[in-house]
Amino acid sequence: MRVKTLIGSFSALALAAAFLAWNHAGEVHAQDTPSAHSALNAPAAKAASPVSANADGDADSAERGLYLARAGDCIACHTAEGGKPFAGGLPLQTPFGKIVASNITPDKDTGIGTWSDAEFIRAVKEGRGKHGEYLYPAMPYTAYAKVSDQDLRDIKAYLDTVPSVHNKVEANQLPFPFNIRMLMFGWNLLFFDKTPFKNNDKQSVEWNRGAYLVQGLGHCASCHTAKNFLGGDEAALQGGSLQGWYAPEITSNPYTGLGNWSTEDIVEYLHTGGNARSVASGPMAEAVSNSLQHLSTADLHAVGVYLKSFPGSDRKAPAARDASDATMTLGHSLFMANCAACHRSSGQGVTGMVSSLADSAGVRAPDPANMLRTILIGSRGAVTQSNPTGAAMPNFSWKLTDADIAAVSTYVRNSWGNAAAPISADDVKKVRGSLGAQSAIGVAQNQ
Repeated sequence: MRVKTLIGSFSALALAAAFLAWNHAGEVHAQDTPSAHSALNAPAAKAASPVSANADGDADSAERGLYLARAGDCIACHTAEGGKPFAGGLPLQTPFGKIVASNITPDKDTGIGTWSDAEFIRAVKEGRGKHGEYLYPAMPYTAYAKVSDQDLRDIKAYLDTVPSVHNKVEANQLPFPFNIRMLMFGWNLLFFDKTPFKNNDKQSVEWNRGAYLVQGLGHCASCHTAKNFLGGDEAALQGGSLQGWYAPEITSNPYTGLGNWSTEDIVEYLHTGGNARSVASGPMAEAVSNSLQHLSTADLHAVGVYLKSFPGSDRKAPAARDASDATMTLGHSLFMANCAACHRSSGQGVTGMVSSLADSAGVRAPDPANMLRTILIGSRGAVTQSNPTGAAMPNFSWKLTDADIAAVSTYVRNSWGNAAAPISADDVKKVRGSLGAQSAIGVAQNQ
C-alpha cells in the first residue's frame, strides 16, 4: 500500500511538474506583445547589459556569460512584469498552483550573491537548490543538463555583474502533494536524462554546435515537443500544444516542419523575427526579441543546419478541399473582404512584416490554435533591432462569427499549396471561450 501510494504521488507530481515544465514557455510568454520580458532591450533594463568585471571577476568570462544568458533566455522567467532585470517574482500560474521565479541577481540576502559556482551549476544542471532541495522543472534543468560547466560559470560571472536587487519573491503556492519537493526525486527518475552533451563524430563542427544550442541553452524541446500525461517527451521537436498555443514542428518534415525552409530562411527568421515565409508572434516573438536575435549569424546558421537534419514526423498532406466547396466559397469571400489587403489575394503577405499564408507549415499545423487565436484577438510581430516596429494584426472577434472564422480558416488551410483538415464552428467557439474574446456584434454571447 505504501509503495502504491508513493508511486501515485510520484505520478501526480510528475503530471504537475510536466505542466510546470512547459508552462516555462506557455505562461511566461503568455502575452502577444513583447513587453517587460524584452528587458535587455528596454530602456529600464539597459543598466543590466553593460558588463564590467568586479574585483574578483573575469571580464572576458562575464562577456561570454552575457551572450550565453541571452541564448538561454534567462531574463524571460526571472524578470517580473515591470520589475528589475533578473530580480525574479514572475508568477507562473499552473493548474496545480502558482510557482514564482527566483531572484538571480547578486543580492546576498534574496538573490544568489552567496552562491558558489558549484552550487549554481548544480541548480541549473541538476535541479537542486543551494541547500540541496529539489527544484521544479519550470526551470528547464532537463535541457540545461547538456550545457557545459564552463558555459555555466560564464553565465554566473555575468550575473555577478548585474545590479544587485533586494527582492524577496513571493513563496510558491502549490497545494499538497505538489508542494513536497522531495517527490521530484521520482519525477527525475522517470524523465530526467542527465547524460551530458557529446559531439557526434560523424557530423560537422557546425552541426554539433547547432545540436548543443538546440538541446541545451535553447531548450527548444520545452515547447516544441509534446508531452505524455506524466510529462515525458513523446516525439522530439514534432510540435506540442501548450497553454492555448501550438509550438509547431521544427524538424525536416516539409509538410508541418521546416523541410521547405532553407537554412538561410531559419537564420533570417530567428535574427529579425520574420522572413518571406512567416513572421514570429506570440511566445515565439518574445523568444526572438529577448534571446534569438542576439545570437551570432554563425550560431543561428548552426541551429538551422541541425534542425534541417532532424528526423521529422510522418505527417503528410491530405487531399485539398475543392475550391467550389460551399465552405471554401464562403471562406474566399470572407478572405477577400477582411484579409487580402494585408495578406494579398495570393496569400503571399509582406516579407518580414505580414506572414505568408501560402505553402505554410504553420497554416497546416495539426492544431490550429495559433491561427484561431490570432484571428480572434490579434497579435503583434517580434520587435527586434532589425524590425523595431513589429507589425500588428487587429482582432476580428467583434466582426466575424464562429462560422465565419471556421470558413475563412478552412479556406486558408486549403489554398495556395496548402491542404489540411477543415475547421468547424465548434472549434472556433471553444477557442473564443477560452480566450474570453467577445462575440461578433449582433451575436449572443452564448451562441
